[in-house]
Amino acid sequence: MNAATLITGGSRGIGRGIALELARLGADLVLGYARNREAALGTAADCAVAAASAGKSIRVETCQADLGSRADRQRLLEFTRSALGRLDVLVNNAGVAPEPRADILEATEESFDRLINLNLKGPYFLTQLAARWMIEQSRAGLPPASMRPKIITVTSINAYAASVNRGDYCMAKAALSMLTPLFATRLAEYGINVYEIRPGIIATDMTRPVKEKYDRLIAEGLSPIQRWGTPEDVGRAVAAIAQDLLPFSTGEVLNVDGGFHVRRL
Repeated sequence: MNAATLITGGSRGIGRGIALELARLGADLVLGYARNREAALGTAADCAVAAASAGKSIRVETCQADLGSRADRQRLLEFTRSALGRLDVLVNNAGVAPEPRADILEATEESFDRLINLNLKGPYFLTQLAARWMIEQSRAGLPPASMRPKIITVTSINAYAASVNRGDYCMAKAALSMLTPLFATRLAEYGINVYEIRPGIIATDMTRPVKEKYDRLIAEGLSPIQRWGTPEDVGRAVAAIAQDLLPFSTGEVLNVDGGFHVRRL
């Protein structure tokens, strides 16, 4: 595969699942992380092992960046350019939960501003920078003919499913969902495909505090596939896109939610 890939939020949870799947395919990786350097280094080491077990030799680097910071977004791209020399796949995965979860009648502007900055503004402008770089590569004839550059954004079923105890998170994800059709439309002429992955209830650090609630809802039939999703489930969906298995699709949403999105009577 040999695709130069940047994954934001690549140290834990869904980002880690994505990184491990792409490592097995032979992708070179930069794992962006916000605070937990130890987790990022652990994931990088595990990616190298996963690649080797699949007979691949890859390069894996880590880079700390606060996606809410313009300077950090620029530095993350510059680090990727220095480490990998090119960018074939951007995975916008980083995101945060409200602190604390609060009913929409009690939620604060401070929480709203934080989530909009990190979950929406950050990936929007990082995508802008990455897209410019991909266009630059395209004009220079750098991407291999068999590999279309790709931008993949991980959102959430909260892009459309209301949770009144985290309205700021829902609004950020709903707005982020529009990133995919916008950039798909703008970048098609350059051969850059753009996708959204929409996970459902995934077992991560973010969902651990509400595990009991979702255990009950899943058992009651919240989704047709009655189990928790895993980071590996999301990673496999990203891997399918990264391998160019959907070359005639762009602006597409892939639901990785156990069928939660299916309307039922």
